[in-house]
Amino acid sequence: MDRRAFITMVGGSILGGPVAAEAQPPPTVAKIGLLTPSSPAGSGHLVEAFRQGFRQLGYIEGQTFVLQARYGDGKSERLADLARELVRWKADVIVTSTDVATAAVRRQTRTMPIVMALSTDPVGTGFVASLARPGGNVTGLAYGVAVETIGKGLELLNEAVPKIRRVAVLSNPANPGTLLATKDVNAAARSQRRHSSQVPTA
Repeated sequence: MDRRAFITMVGGSILGGPVAAEAQPPPTVAKIGLLTPSSPAGSGHLVEAFRQGFRQLGYIEGQTFVLQARYGDGKSERLADLARELVRWKADVIVTSTDVATAAVRRQTRTMPIVMALSTDPVGTGFVASLARPGGNVTGLAYGVAVETIGKGLELLNEAVPKIRRVAVLSNPANPGTLLATKDVNAAARSQRRHSSQVPTA
């Protein structure tokens, strides 16, 4: 799904129309929250692209929508407070950039709509009941290929370096998707008679 389609998915259900005609009542100003574990320097350009996508569709910031972005600055322990801020702000929808951000918001609300810009495995992480019938208050985009190809990646590594015996995996234990990825790596390593170890990162 391209950026325009994604913006349409997020904005179409909460914004009555891009520009209301003079004879129509003024449009409701939608409150959109955005949570990312990264810093403004690391993901500020993506947030600006998000804003630009709305503008291209005719939505006007400050008139038809307002956007509040929150950045974790690489510190996952900050996400709970930031998610709580957006919930208290009574956002109409909260957009999350990663599994760890989605988990932080979901712990704060089970009713406010959450749109995942990207999820490793929304079913495996428990965000949705199923892809066909998500249920609950979470929807968005899934990128399950990332997990499904980890085992194949280990096979290719074995072909490139046949004598390899140990593989270290850098991971963020605060990210629910990490548990799924690590499980897949360990299963692939066992099938190939390799030893893998998980190295947590801050």
